[in-house]
Amino acid sequence: MAIEKTLAIIKPDAVGRGLAGDILKHIHEAKFKIVAVKSLRLTKSEAEGFYAVHRERPFFKDLTEFMSSGKVVVMALEAENAIARWRETMGATDPAKAAPGTIRKTYGTSIQNNCTHGSDAPDTARFEISYFFSGMELI
Repeated sequence: MAIEKTLAIIKPDAVGRGLAGDILKHIHEAKFKIVAVKSLRLTKSEAEGFYAVHRERPFFKDLTEFMSSGKVVVMALEAENAIARWRETMGATDPAKAAPGTIRKTYGTSIQNNCTHGSDAPDTARFEISYFFSGMELI
């Protein structure tokens, strides 16, 4: 399996509830290497740019308002098969449908307030990582 990178976000609901450390523990236990990390608060415009692929979807407005409602922790993670492994570690988008022991099952409260985001494909990962991190930050 190839080493790849993926973007991970600890969302405002989780940061606001003081769960960032618990989620970071899951990341370490799953043997991901954190290549870059930062804490920030997205503006509405930045959230709209990040989620532009969903602009025509009915949930776009709520999603971008939510993602700009508080601080987030963004990370570039690296591991073998990182994209699929991070998605497995997070669990299903709907915490009620997520597997036991996953981040979303353990900490998520709704489809929107599901604590984490992860890239879904290599092209998406490249775009998402570059949205938050410059090349110098990824060395």
